[in-house]
This record gives sequence, C-alpha cells and structure tokens, in this order.
Amino acid sequence: MQELLRTETDTANQDEPGLVLGLATTAEELEQLQRLRFDVYTKEMNAVFPDAIDGVDVDRYDQWCYHLMVCDARTSKVVGTYRIMTPEKAIKANGYYSETEFDISSLDNIRHLLCECGRSCTHADYRNGSAIMLLWTGLTKFLHQRNYRYMLGCASVSLADGGVQASQVWRAAKAEMDKHPELPRVTPLNPYPLEKLDATGEVKIPPLIKGYLKIGARICGEPAWDPNFNAADFPIIIDLESMDPRYRKHFGID
Repeated sequence: MQELLRTETDTANQDEPGLVLGLATTAEELEQLQRLRFDVYTKEMNAVFPDAIDGVDVDRYDQWCYHLMVCDARTSKVVGTYRIMTPEKAIKANGYYSETEFDISSLDNIRHLLCECGRSCTHADYRNGSAIMLLWTGLTKFLHQRNYRYMLGCASVSLADGGVQASQVWRAAKAEMDKHPELPRVTPLNPYPLEKLDATGEVKIPPLIKGYLKIGARICGEPAWDPNFNAADFPIIIDLESMDPRYRKHFGID
C-alpha cells in the first residue's frame, strides 16, 4: 500500500485503533478491498454481482481505477475503500461506470477536469466517522494534487423498504435542484419510476448522502434504477471550488 495519511484514534473515546489511508498497489490488497465490497453490498443491500467470483466483487472498471483503502493499523485489515477513475483512464475504459446508468453529455465541457468515485463502503465496525473522513480526505487530495476539479459519483439508496427512504431523498434533492436551475443535470438511462417515490413524512437522508451534501456536493439529476443493487442511484457531483471552506481546510487543500 502506498500510504497517504495516518490518523491516531482517541482510544479513550472509541474502541478503535489508528487508521491508515493509502492506495492499493498489489493484487492482494485489491482482492482484500474487493472482498470488503462484496461483503458489505451483498449482506446489507442484497446486491447481485454478475461478475463476482468466490466472494470477490470485480468488474471491468477496476483495472482502470485507483483504489483508496483505509486499513486498521493494528491488523492491516482493509476497512474502507473508494475507487477513482480519471478522465484519461475513462477514455481507455470506454467511459465511466456512471455512463452505464446516466447520460452525462451535459458535463462534456468539464470532462477533462472530471474524475469519478464509486464502490464506496466501510466495514460495519468502523462507521463512527473516522474511516469515511479519511476516504473523503483522500478523494479531495487526489483531485487537488492532480489538478482536477470535479468528482462525479452515484449514491445508492436501498429499495428494501419499498422506496420510502429513496422517496425522502428525492423530495429533498428536487427541492434543492429547483433552487439551482443553472447547474448541469444528468439523465438516468433506466429511471426509477418517480411516481413510486411519493412517501410523505420526515425527510431522513442516509448518512453517506448527508455527508456528501454537508461538504458541498450536489445531487444533479433524477435517480437511476439499479436492479442488481436493489437501489435507486442518485447522481452526485462535487466541485472543489464550491466545497465548504471548513472542509477544504479540514481536508488540507487550503
């Protein structure tokens, strides 16, 4: 692993050792994070991975991506991951993964500055905030240090509850999008039927999406329907120049 950042956890408050952020550099490390992805997505979202082999989530995009990984410093176990595709690698891969779900032609004018992140997951025992903040730090520094500006991704909301939570996310997203009609929109290729997203009640945004929005990301279109993941996928884009200044400082780019 190419180490990028190490943080020591306050063990007086959290039963967790220090965490290390890095980039996977070996086949063994890649397999570890692919196994984590398989475990998290299949057990928690009932995802179906057509190309999975022996509990390893692998697809054709992995070979073109940089793979962020957070490891437990005590055991070297992979406990969190993201993959990143650059615009140059996307050309070689014949497109971003997002393009299997969305028409992103509205982003053509910024494509040379646009990276994609995906396959985000953290082990259930490491969801107190430390691991995901390290991963977001890694994403931000990756963009900043390599002179990219935008990060595109899909935030999945499970449909196991019949679409209730996805409905709540869509109501909040639509209200925000209506405030900013000048921002670009992407279009789902296989739209989730919005007429099914009519649940009422308090809006409860999933923690990952809430975190994205808190740092300055925006949902930039209607959700796509991903049957393999049993999820509604919301397209999200972040612009480093529009990121909340507090988080720019926290992530070390100001």
